[in-house]
Amino acid sequence: MPNLARGDLQKLEQICTNSRNAIPAHDMLYRSMLSLGSLLLAVNFHGTSAVGLAPRQLNDAQTLVDLGTAGDFAVLTKTGVTTTGVTSVDGDMGTSPIAAAAITGFSLTMDSTNTFSKSPLVTGKVKAASYTSPTPSTMTTAISDMETAYTNAAGRVNPDYLDLFAGTIEGKTLESGLYKWGSNVGFTSSLTFHGGADEVWILQMTGDLIVGSGAKVILSGGAKAENIFWQVAGSTTLHTTAHMEGTILCATAIVFQTGSSLNGKALAQTEVTLDAATIVTKKESRRRALAPRQLDEALPVVDLGTADDFTILTKTGVTTTGVTSVTG
Repeated sequence: MPNLARGDLQKLEQICTNSRNAIPAHDMLYRSMLSLGSLLLAVNFHGTSAVGLAPRQLNDAQTLVDLGTAGDFAVLTKTGVTTTGVTSVDGDMGTSPIAAAAITGFSLTMDSTNTFSKSPLVTGKVKAASYTSPTPSTMTTAISDMETAYTNAAGRVNPDYLDLFAGTIEGKTLESGLYKWGSNVGFTSSLTFHGGADEVWILQMTGDLIVGSGAKVILSGGAKAENIFWQVAGSTTLHTTAHMEGTILCATAIVFQTGSSLNGKALAQTEVTLDAATIVTKKESRRRALAPRQLDEALPVVDLGTADDFTILTKTGVTTTGVTSVTG
C-alpha cells in the first residue's frame, strides 16, 4: 500500500465510517469489509518496520549526535587503554585525565615535540593528559565533548521503539529511529541496520551491550556506520571475533575480546581493553560536499591568443643554471 499523507488518511477513514453507518445493519459482509479497510489505513498511517515491529510512533527523524572533538578519535577514554596481542587501531587514540602510563601494550614512542606518541599498532597519534601543552587542553576538551555527546544521546525522548524484543535482537533488521531499552541489549548472530545514507539510528540502553562470539552487524540500503550511535549506561563487551558498526558511547568500560572488530569509534568514560582487536574509523569531514556537476556544464576554453605560441612567456626575464631543456 502506498504511503499516504495524514490528511488523506483521515479523509479515507471518515469515508469508511460514514459508509459503514449508511449500510443496513443486516448487511454484515459490507460492514466487515469497511472495518478491514479502516484497519489497513491505520496500519499504513502508523507504519511498521522491516521486521514486523510494533506500530512505530510518528516522531521526527533523528539528527546526528554531535561528537565535537571526540569525533577525532578512534578510541577515547578517561582511565586508559590496554591491549594484548596484535591489535590494530586505524585513527587517533587518547586518554584523559589519567596519564600516558595507563596506555599499556602499545610500545609507545614519544614524538620529539612531546605532544603525542606513536605506536606500531596505531596509525594515528596517541595522546594523553600528561603530554606537553597544548595536548592536556586538547584532551580535556575532547573528554568534555564525549560526555556531552553521551548526554545528548541519552537525553533523546519519545522513542520510536521501546524495549524491543526485551533487548534480545539477534537476527533482526532495524530501520532508522530512536530505540530505548530499560535492560541489557545483545545479539548472538547477526543484526542488520537498513536505511538510507542520511538516516540515523540511536540506541539507548540502561544496561550492558553484549555482542556474542562471531556476531556481526550488517549495513544495508546505504546505511552508514557514522550514523549509528550506541548509548550504553552499563558496559560493552564484544566477544571473540564479533564485529560492530557505529559509535559506542559507553558510561563505563568497552571490552574487545580476541579477534573482535569495530568500524566506528570506541568512546568510553572508563577504560577500553583490546585483545588482538581491530578498530577502523575515519575523521568526519567538516568540508561541505560539492554539488554533483551536470553533464551539460562544460567549461569554456580559455583563449590564450598568441601567448599559446610560447612554452615559457614572462615579463621580467628567464634564468637557468645547469643543463635545462625547453621544447617549444
